[in-house]
Amino acid sequence: MRCVCPAPICGAVVVACCAVGHIGAAAGQDESYAQSKLDVAYTITFARLAVGAATLNAEFKESEYSIAATGSAGGVMRILLNGSASLTSHGLVREGRLVPTSFTSRMESEAQIQTVRMVLDDGRVKELELTPSMGAGGPAEQEPQGIIDPLSAMLVPTPGPNSALSQEACRRTLPVFDGRYRYDLKLAFKRMDKLSGDQGYKGPVAVCALSYEPIAGHGGSTPLARYLSEGREMEIALAPVSGTPVLAPVRLFVASMVANLIITANRFEASVQPNPTRPLAAEPAPQ
Repeated sequence: MRCVCPAPICGAVVVACCAVGHIGAAAGQDESYAQSKLDVAYTITFARLAVGAATLNAEFKESEYSIAATGSAGGVMRILLNGSASLTSHGLVREGRLVPTSFTSRMESEAQIQTVRMVLDDGRVKELELTPSMGAGGPAEQEPQGIIDPLSAMLVPTPGPNSALSQEACRRTLPVFDGRYRYDLKLAFKRMDKLSGDQGYKGPVAVCALSYEPIAGHGGSTPLARYLSEGREMEIALAPVSGTPVLAPVRLFVASMVANLIITANRFEASVQPNPTRPLAAEPAPQ
């Protein structure tokens, strides 16, 4: 499975299909947040049939974060993607933004196994190991800068912990590089909404229109990449994560004349622990 897809789709399609936060060249002091954890499980449906599943686990600890994701897809979507994946990302929180320092991925299908190990520094690739190699002329040789890895790109920055949802969450272009493919995800605000249901996330969301623009490495484009870049209507719903400066995807919709692709969170659990590095407020003196 040569999984090529937008970050939210990647994270939610084999990571939900393969593995949002504009990083730029982040500067300034690292920020310290409460210790928070996020645990999300996604269901992938195509033509109303379940075709895959994925998990996303993120942890924020003081000024650092880590993300791990796994997923698999196939069935009636076999022509577009088929296989499983596991990805990890680690980095720092600076000025409310996620600044990745390392990224790994392992994509496995019947045909082959692909692995990526990438070390980053302020949006620049310092080290990159690919198996199998892409050979000469790959995107890495162009020294991409100002990029973010697919997993970090799944979490969209907000002004601060527990910030109110706003239209600004959707007004951004995300420069994603997964070690093999460079693409832009362009978001635009559509509406504010509220999700309800028997499972998964319940509450307010910001709904963004989403478009996928291949930049480099797509010479031998896969069926999935072509499917996503044909101007299809796509939208993603983002929900706040308690105690963190990010929003997380809870629903992705890709429209098609044949069948719709929908990725939905069937479990969304966030937990917060007090930040041990910050002193407790002093009790008021007795009158």
